[in-house]
Amino acid sequence: MSTEPLIRVAILGASGYTGAEAIRLLSRHPRVRIVALTGDRRAGDLASDVFGHFAVLDLPRLISIKDIVWTDIDAAFLCLPHATTQEVALSVPEHVRLIDISADFRLEQPQLYQKWYAHEHQAPGLQAGAVYALTEFARERLAKARIAACPGCYPTTTLLPLIPLVEEKLISLEDIIVDAKSGVSGAGRSEKQANLHTEVAEGLHAYGVGHHRHMAELDQELSKAAGRPVTATFTPHLMPMNRGMLATIYVRGINGHNAARLHAQLSTRFAKEPFVHVLPFGQTPQTRHVRGSNHCFIGVAQDRLPERAIIVSVLDNLVKGATGQGVQNFNIMFGLPETMGLEQLPLFP
Repeated sequence: MSTEPLIRVAILGASGYTGAEAIRLLSRHPRVRIVALTGDRRAGDLASDVFGHFAVLDLPRLISIKDIVWTDIDAAFLCLPHATTQEVALSVPEHVRLIDISADFRLEQPQLYQKWYAHEHQAPGLQAGAVYALTEFARERLAKARIAACPGCYPTTTLLPLIPLVEEKLISLEDIIVDAKSGVSGAGRSEKQANLHTEVAEGLHAYGVGHHRHMAELDQELSKAAGRPVTATFTPHLMPMNRGMLATIYVRGINGHNAARLHAQLSTRFAKEPFVHVLPFGQTPQTRHVRGSNHCFIGVAQDRLPERAIIVSVLDNLVKGATGQGVQNFNIMFGLPETMGLEQLPLFP
């Protein structure tokens, strides 16, 4: 049994879906002690009052953010709604390292944040200390970072297979098309008419067509990988399922690089990654293959047109697409084994 001191963690926004995932994952993390849970509207309640499946855990009651004693905390998971995290982060003492699951520190240029989120960035001074925390491409910077800005679920699903191909100049930058689908939990737990069962069940619909906020993340990271501006076509869709995300990505190989070559590049790049797995050529993954886990599965198939390839990438939007990746980043920031607390296999069926 380890004699190392436990890392004291607060989970802000513990009454939401990503906050619940933080409790689920960190409650079994061997180096973590959860010392504070916040949920302003549920302050005073037990975690099991909010989520019945936590009845078996001994957890602190939910409190308001203003009542946190920061001197007792080493790290905080910020599982708050977009546009609220920046203001909260300004009040957190500098010794506390932040794992942000919201979108508030993902865009490196504050003016772009204002463009896509329709209000001024409230903490531009903190933005410079934030790392866009797509784990597999950010380890060195994360080790010293104060803020891990965890990517959105759509960008994580999409960027994992695309960045290696863009970096190696294997695909056309003008011809990237992403058709992505998400479970309803990706929209959060707040009460919205569009998320009612009768509004979602037995149907499928596109949303944010032509102007979804995650486009800014995709453009930012693909442009960095390419060394020049890149604009991908991206359309999200809402699926009548609780969890899961699937991106079907259409690309065109250049300089004679076909689908088999793209598959070989991805297989090599992710061969030693614990959570990113490239399937045999021609096989495609399903969301049910990763449910409840921190794994991302990627498949590559040949299109009928010889220069084109079809890539299918899947993950659990609440785990690898959100809090699970946050735990990965937390582990790196505190010098722990990257897989610690994330070893659980997918749930099936």
